[in-house]
Amino acid sequence: MTEEIGVGMVGHAFMGAVHSHAWRSVHRFFDVPLTPRLAVLGGRDPVRTKDAAAKYGWAAAETDWRALVARDDVGLVDICTPGDTHAEIALAALAAGKHVLCEKPLANTVAEAEAMAAAAEEAATRGVRSMVAFNYRRVPAIALARRMVAEGRIGEIRHVRAVYLQDWLSDPASPMTWRLRKEKAGSGALGDLGAHIVDAAQYVTGDLITGVSATTETFVRSRPDEDGVGVGEVTVDDAAVFLARFSSGALGTFEATRYALGRKNAMRLEVNGTRGSLAFDFEAMNELSVYSADDGSAAGFRRILVTEADHPYVGAWWPPGHLLGYEHTFTHEAADFLTAIGGGVDPAPSFADGLRVQRVLAAVEESAGQQSTWTTIGDVR
Repeated sequence: MTEEIGVGMVGHAFMGAVHSHAWRSVHRFFDVPLTPRLAVLGGRDPVRTKDAAAKYGWAAAETDWRALVARDDVGLVDICTPGDTHAEIALAALAAGKHVLCEKPLANTVAEAEAMAAAAEEAATRGVRSMVAFNYRRVPAIALARRMVAEGRIGEIRHVRAVYLQDWLSDPASPMTWRLRKEKAGSGALGDLGAHIVDAAQYVTGDLITGVSATTETFVRSRPDEDGVGVGEVTVDDAAVFLARFSSGALGTFEATRYALGRKNAMRLEVNGTRGSLAFDFEAMNELSVYSADDGSAAGFRRILVTEADHPYVGAWWPPGHLLGYEHTFTHEAADFLTAIGGGVDPAPSFADGLRVQRVLAAVEESAGQQSTWTTIGDVR
C-alpha cells in the first residue's frame, strides 16, 4: 500500500471532469508512490458543485477556494479555473505548503506568472512541488518525438511548424463565454490554443523561442450574452499567427484559430532537421510520421503506431495496437506529478516553464499591437 495524498480541485467544468478521471484512475495503472484521494471539489455554485462532486467521485464540496486550500485533508491543490484566478489560488496554496497543479496558460499576465514562478521556486526549498498542466507533452507520440530529437535522429533542427485549429466559435450566433473576455481568459485562441503549441514545440525540440513577429484578429466582435437577453463585447483574439526564431537559429511558424471550419481539435507539429523530419497530428494521436534521409532512394515518410510497450507511457495500458485517447494524457500528467512529489524532485513542466510560455504569448500580443514588429523575448534561460 502506498501513502495517500488528499487532492482538492478548484473548478468542475470541462477540465475538472477530465482531471477527476485522471485522479480516480492513475494509481490503478501506474506504479505511483502516492495514492490520490479525491478529498474535496471546489466551485462557486453550491448545488452544481455538490452535484459535480457526487458525479466525479469527490468526498466533499466547498464553495470557497480558500476554505479548500486550508483543509487538513488536502495536500495537493489542482487548479482548473479561468486564468484570472490562477495566481491568487496558486500563491495561497504554495504558501500553505500544498503541492500545486495548475492548468495552462499559467496566468493571464507575465507579472502574475513571474510571481507564481518565484513562489514555486521558494516552495521547492520546503519540499513543495508545482507543475503546469500542459497535457499534450503526455501524448505518447509527442514524447516519442522528443526522445527521437534528443537522440539526434533528425539531426540539427531547421524548421518547426505548429498549428492548433478548431471551429467551435465559427458561428457568430454562438453565445458569449468567459473564454471571450480578456479580464477572465487573458487572451483568446492565443492563450487557449497557442500556449499548447508553444510548449509542445519547445518541449520536442529542447529549444526556446527568442523572438516573434505576429498578427492577431478578432473576426466576431460581439456575441449574444449567455442569458440571451443582451449582447457582449468580445475582447480577445479569435486567431493568432506568428513567425518565431529559436535560440539555435531554427525558424518556426505558429497558427492558432477557432475559425478553421471542419477542424475540431487539429493540434499539429512538424519538425524538419538536417537528417530527417517528424510530423504529428492530434486527430491521429496514436501515430507519429517519421522521415529519414538515411534511407536514400527509398526514403519516405513512414508511420509509427505509438502503442508499443517501450513507447512513452504506453506500457501501463493495453496490448500493442489498442489505442489511447485524450483522457489518457491527463492520467500520464497525474502519474508524473505524483512520481515527482514522491521522489522529492521538481516536476516538468515547472512554473518556470509556464512563465517562458507566458513571455512568448506576451511578445505575440506586443508584436501584433505594433504592426507585426519583431519582438524579442527576455530571459529565455
